[in-house]
Amino acid sequence: VGHCHPAVVQAAHEQNQLLNTNSRYLHDNLVDYADRLSKTLPEKLCIFYFLNSGSEANDLALRLARQYTNHQDVIVLDHAYHGHLTSLIDISPYKFRNLEGQKEWVHVAPVPDTYRGLYRDDHKDPVTAYANEVKNIIEQAHDRGRKIAAFCVESLPSVGGQIIPPPGYFQKVAEYVRKAGGVFIADEIQVGFGRVGKHFWAFQLQGEDFIPDIVTTGKPIGNGHPIACVATTKEIAGAFADTGVEYFNTFGGNPVSCAIGLAVLDVIEKEHLQAHAMEVGNFLMKLLNEQKMKHPIIGDVRYQCLIYICSFLFGSNNS
Repeated sequence: VGHCHPAVVQAAHEQNQLLNTNSRYLHDNLVDYADRLSKTLPEKLCIFYFLNSGSEANDLALRLARQYTNHQDVIVLDHAYHGHLTSLIDISPYKFRNLEGQKEWVHVAPVPDTYRGLYRDDHKDPVTAYANEVKNIIEQAHDRGRKIAAFCVESLPSVGGQIIPPPGYFQKVAEYVRKAGGVFIADEIQVGFGRVGKHFWAFQLQGEDFIPDIVTTGKPIGNGHPIACVATTKEIAGAFADTGVEYFNTFGGNPVSCAIGLAVLDVIEKEHLQAHAMEVGNFLMKLLNEQKMKHPIIGDVRYQCLIYICSFLFGSNNS
C-alpha cells in the first residue's frame, strides 16, 4: 500500500504504545484480523494460523498437508521458489538445482506456460495437456510406491517468469491430486491482496469454482512488517490438532502485527487500490499492445502480470 503509509504507521504506533505481547496472551486484534481476512476468502477456508514470514507460512502448509494426508511427497512447478527454509529450498527447483539437487520425494511438473512452454496457444487443449503432466507424475510416483501429500504452486508463478496459468488448469490438477489423497496449496505470498486487480486472490483467476485446500500469505499482508498467515479447512486443521502437539508461534499474530494487518486491509479498501491496480494495468496494457503492433520483437504482453507490477509501482503512496 506504499512505503510508510501514514495509516499503517499510525496503527503500529498506537498499538505499540498500548501493548505488544507474544501470542500466548489473548488479544482482540488477532481475532478481529482473522475475521476480517476470512471475508476475503471462500467460506471453506476458515481456520487461520499466524506467522512472521511467507517462508514460515509455506513450511507450516507442508506440515499441515503431510499430517492430514499421512503422505510425504510434494509436486511443484519447474523454476518455482517457495522460501528460504531448508524444507522450502527442497521444493524450489529455482534453488535446489544449484545446491544438493532434487530429493526423491519432490516431483517437478512443467510450468503451464502457453507462450513458451511445452504446450502453447496453438495446442488444441493446453489445459488438459499440462494437467495430464501432473497426472503422469502421480502415476509414476505410485508405481515407485510413493504417495502424494500436496501440489504446491504459486497462483501466478513469479520467479518462473510471471506466468498466468490457463483457466481450468488448477481445477484439473486439484482433481488428480485429491484423487491421489493429496491437497492443493496455493502460494499467494507475492500475488495476493488485490495485486491482480480483478480479484483479491490470484487463485480466483481460475474461476469461482476453484478453492484451494490451503492458502499461504506473506509480503503484502503487513506492507513490509513481518506477518504472514496460513488459511485452511476445518478438516485439515483438525488432523493437525489431533497430534496433540499444539501449534505455537511466539510472535505470529501479536497485537502490533495484527493492528498493522487490519490497517493494510483498511487502506486497500478505502483507497480502492485493487481497482487502481486494474485501471493502471489496463492503461499500460493498451500502450504496450500498441508497441507490440509496431515491434515484432515483442512476443507477449501479460495482462495480470502488468497489474501485479503496477501494484508495486503505483501503490497509494508511490503514485
